[in-house]
Amino acid sequence: MNIAVFFGGKNTEHDVSIITGQLVISGLKDLGHTVYPVYISKEGKWYISEKMDNVEFFKNPNIKLEGEVNLNFAQNQNGKIAFKTKGLFSSKEYNIDLAFPALHGRNGEDGTIQGLFELLNIPYVGCDVVSSAIAMDKALTKLFYQRFNFPTTKFVAFDNSRWENDRKALLTEIKTTLPWPVFVKPARLGSSIGMTKVKSEEDLDLAIEVALHYDNKVLVEESVEDLMDITVVILGNENPKYSLIQESTYSKDFFSYEDKYLNDGGAQLGNAEKSIVIPARLDDKTTKEIQEMAKEIYELMELSGTARVDFLYNKIYKKYYANEINTLPGTLYHHLWKQSGVSLSELLKTLVDLAIERKSKENRLTFTFESTILKSANSNKLQLKGQDS
Repeated sequence: MNIAVFFGGKNTEHDVSIITGQLVISGLKDLGHTVYPVYISKEGKWYISEKMDNVEFFKNPNIKLEGEVNLNFAQNQNGKIAFKTKGLFSSKEYNIDLAFPALHGRNGEDGTIQGLFELLNIPYVGCDVVSSAIAMDKALTKLFYQRFNFPTTKFVAFDNSRWENDRKALLTEIKTTLPWPVFVKPARLGSSIGMTKVKSEEDLDLAIEVALHYDNKVLVEESVEDLMDITVVILGNENPKYSLIQESTYSKDFFSYEDKYLNDGGAQLGNAEKSIVIPARLDDKTTKEIQEMAKEIYELMELSGTARVDFLYNKIYKKYYANEINTLPGTLYHHLWKQSGVSLSELLKTLVDLAIERKSKENRLTFTFESTILKSANSNKLQLKGQDS
């Protein structure tokens, strides 16, 4: 099968996506697939080239990108797409059977590229347009939790317009609704970028301004103290299964970008062994409750392929709160699946099979409807009032 792996992206998680993309490319090649790396630059340009199949290629500060893609939506034929590279005298064509997005954050994990794959009528790995968009928005995710009575922390969400026009009332609402300390986050960003733990009212304005630098929507939520940061990954379409629970330790007030990706190789990448505890130090009853809740959240939000569901656990009061959902975890959280008895090759094979299964079911649907509405339409009535005929 010819599989295109999409990575990079015009967002703050660009570099993390390169690492995930290279892992996926290598693993799919080991399964015998023909793999085409599709790199999206920070400027939003698309490139396709077999040369981009290793991390070392992207470490070169003077990187020379080749194979810029000439996007042509008319190229779709029978559930396949053909990418043609730009060239003055010659171009190369790549025929693709399946898309594997290894993108994180905005323009990759938020339903946008999933929508493109839908328009191109090609099977793709992972969650669909709607579930990706909801899960990407932390405020919408928390409203979803409230709708289905999942425990979650108190919060206030607002956009840049409200902050500019009604700042005083908004600050009063935050101070009277939420206990201190609070977390201020960009609502549609990941990897703890732009996030601040605020311990006093004096620092709240600045934290909000920082968050608004990355997104025009902000979430302010109460902090869970005496915290254990835990996560579960889920795999499947119908009848999904869950992993063991991972506990992540950290060096600051919260699980920072440095803890996730830099310190000791990065806990989110599965490398910082000192920062990862698998399985998490929870009793059996609590472990089962959290795993089952993660699975229920996955099913109710109609997630598919794979996703990571994060929880906050107060070690003193032994209470847990559903936190964020990540519809394409960094490096697919293959380290946690490995500890749970699922190898990388098995994980990738399953994700490809799930994408094909979903597309096969969609192909059974009818997307058109024969109507006589145009024949019966009165063209005179459709004229704009006052418009010359």
